[in-house]
Amino acid sequence: MDSDDQHRNNIYTPSELNHEARLHLEAGFGQVWIEGEISNISRPASGHLYFSLKDAKAQISCALFRSHTFGIGFKPENGMLVRARGRISLFEARGNFQLIADSLVRAGEGLLRAKFELLKNSLEAEGLFKEEIKKELPVYPRRIAVITSPSGAALRDILNVLERRWPMAQVRVYGVPVQGDEAAAKIARALEVANQHEWAQLVIVARGGGSLEDLWAFNEEIVARAIFASALPVVSAVGHEIDFSISDFVADLRAPTPSAAAELVSPDQQTLKRTLSTYGDRLLQRAQYLLQQLSQRLDHLTHRLQQQHPGQRLAQHRKMLHQTRQRLLLAAARIVPAYRGQLLTLHSHRLLPAGQRIVPERRRLLQDLARTLSAVSPLPTLARGYAIVTDAQTGTAISSVGDVQPEQMLTTQLRDGQIVSVSKETNDIGLDSQKD
Repeated sequence: MDSDDQHRNNIYTPSELNHEARLHLEAGFGQVWIEGEISNISRPASGHLYFSLKDAKAQISCALFRSHTFGIGFKPENGMLVRARGRISLFEARGNFQLIADSLVRAGEGLLRAKFELLKNSLEAEGLFKEEIKKELPVYPRRIAVITSPSGAALRDILNVLERRWPMAQVRVYGVPVQGDEAAAKIARALEVANQHEWAQLVIVARGGGSLEDLWAFNEEIVARAIFASALPVVSAVGHEIDFSISDFVADLRAPTPSAAAELVSPDQQTLKRTLSTYGDRLLQRAQYLLQQLSQRLDHLTHRLQQQHPGQRLAQHRKMLHQTRQRLLLAAARIVPAYRGQLLTLHSHRLLPAGQRIVPERRRLLQDLARTLSAVSPLPTLARGYAIVTDAQTGTAISSVGDVQPEQMLTTQLRDGQIVSVSKETNDIGLDSQKD
């Protein structure tokens, strides 16, 4: 075979060459990390992300398909220093050498992520994340400590939610920086101070969203151990829902956002009012039921008491006595006439002789007593115009004017009645002195 035939056997079309080149590139490199500055970023309607990574001497085209854009935690922009992980490939249609990325992190996050995992595994092995040692939050907290930036949106979100849901709660803010070299130490110190004050019932440690580097203060060991040592329950509300920090794992409760933290630690006053209203209705119904039961019981006891009352029992005995008396009268009405006839028949022969003997004797005795009584009775004297005067109150006989006092009530006994009078004046005619 001459050289011309050999060259004809090695002739490729553009598509064949690009295809062969792509296969060699993908087989030869595998996955690689590339660090560079983003430029020429493009976001078409498909949701894919196209950009270039460059350094001072060269650049490479990159593609991050939509399925890998979720969860990267930041918005890529031109001029941003990032690290992209993917496979080297070739866009066959245009022959463009490119990186098909499946992960994108800001420069430096790879090391931070490794450090994060190392500390997380170490603290978990020590038992700082155990569910059984986590403290319960008070159901109706009245005093809440918040450790966050005093000028950040996180604090405003927390206060707004508490004002709407649970306005009776008092909030004490421990202002700290939430990123930077001094942030971790100051957050840990604020936790210690909040415990020393013994004022709050729980603590919220909060910060808004950001990159892993922005949130790094809450991944420091000093903060993790301060949360673990806290006697007060701690709620961690760092970043957004997709962000996780070491503080979240150590805290007694993790909230996806600062607003969510405020909702988790506070009851909804409207729901509570409805619940209290429902309990009030149930309590009223129960009280009414008990009152009805007690009222019926009282009526029953009153009835029993009335039955056992002495007056009631006397009335019952009176009724029994009346019934017994009626029965006796009825019995007497039947029995007495029969016995009367028998008695008269049996004793008539005794009664008549006795009556004939006794009656004349009793008549003579009565006549003798009448004569004696007439002899000593004042009535004949009173019939001749004389009177007997006595004190109206005591009945004491008055025999002298000296026994009478002015205005004294007197009773004068005449033959056929009495006269009641009041003494106005007495005149002593001196019979006693003449007698002497």
